Amino acid sequence: MGRADPVRTVGRPAAVHEAAGAYTRTAIVLHWVLVAVIFTQIGLGWYMTDLPLGPVRSPYFALHKSLGLTAALLVAARIAWRLTHPPPPLPSTVPPWQARLAHLNHALLYACMIVMPVAGYLSAEFYKYPTRFWGITLPRWGWENETLNALFSGIHRYTSYLFVALIAIHVAAALLHAWRREGVVSRILRPRRTRG
Repeated sequence: MGRADPVRTVGRPAAVHEAAGAYTRTAIVLHWVLVAVIFTQIGLGWYMTDLPLGPVRSPYFALHKSLGLTAALLVAARIAWRLTHPPPPLPSTVPPWQARLAHLNHALLYACMIVMPVAGYLSAEFYKYPTRFWGITLPRWGWENETLNALFSGIHRYTSYLFVALIAIHVAAALLHAWRREGVVSRILRPRRTRG
């Protein structure tokens, strides 16, 4: 058990503790929208790789690319928001070693959320077909190169494996905290009672 932080506990009502320990409404919306997009992307990505090349597979790749670029924009927005709105501290009941592992897991999740769309986009730039974003053909600066396409495609694929493992750890930890009723999960479910 971690020691209580006197700065956060002495002389402050419980309602203030709860408000101070929650994420902002914007952070919560970005989190859950990204969850939906990322889970869709993972399922779509793994499904379409087993499809035969040609007209059956192409629409799935086009959708995957558009969702990937959308996810990249959402990740950029989330990082920008987090830089200007620090996350709330973990409850004092969370042991320091668990807090350190949680920070490491979050850092690696963010790294994957950056590497995956960048690698996917670069892979597409070195493929023979241009990249489309929701039907709009994007300006092309790359060229057809099988070696570079395979390199970035491999980075994209293997990062997805690490990403899924990190998500599994993240979800398992969240379920454990929820079972222990430590107030960790509620931070991303109910926003602060402040603007933002």
